[in-house]
Amino acid sequence: MRTSEKQPAANAAAGLSGPASRKLPVPPRERKPALAALAVLLILGGALATTLLVLNSGDRVSAIRVTQQVGAGQKFGPEAIEEVKIADTGVDYVSWSQRQQVLDSFAAVTILPGTLLTNQMGVRASSELGPGKATVGLALKPGQMPAGVQQGDRVQVIFVPSRASEGESRVLAANALVFALGDRSRTGNSGQITVVVEAPAAPEIVAAASSGQVAVAELPGAR
Repeated sequence: MRTSEKQPAANAAAGLSGPASRKLPVPPRERKPALAALAVLLILGGALATTLLVLNSGDRVSAIRVTQQVGAGQKFGPEAIEEVKIADTGVDYVSWSQRQQVLDSFAAVTILPGTLLTNQMGVRASSELGPGKATVGLALKPGQMPAGVQQGDRVQVIFVPSRASEGESRVLAANALVFALGDRSRTGNSGQITVVVEAPAAPEIVAAASSGQVAVAELPGAR
């Protein structure tokens, strides 16, 4: 009886050391050199693109910036432009080397300070100083011109009678261009200005200005 009881234990010990207890061999991991090479190329390509962007961002070109307002039809003055260095973005900005051509041209539209000049903003001939136009000088007193009027603004020229017998106030020029500004007084809202008006209206405006019966009103929305 004791012999039959020990037999299963011997068989179990034999089972633990048999082939069934051995681990199956693991196949070696497959290497993919093509994918590794592609990853390296992508990394190098990204680094190269970043380097090119940094280098291109440092490219600077010379351009012209407007420093003073220039009204449509007005000539560019030397004091109204300056040289600036900007990033080369591909926009057709006028180069500083072309400044003499700019000084010989006129603004096609009203150009505000800080604007970078493009070729479309200038024209060879002024539409404001052509046939049928006249320039008139006005010497204005305090209260006859609003503060802040600048070269290139649009104004109304108004007849202001000094006596009731001379009739009522009326508009002499509905949309005159402020062509130039003279020195102003300390109040900042008077002085000498030159306006461009229709030629037929010039004689009446000159007569009213000589007697001090003229004033101007700014037209902020007109350019």
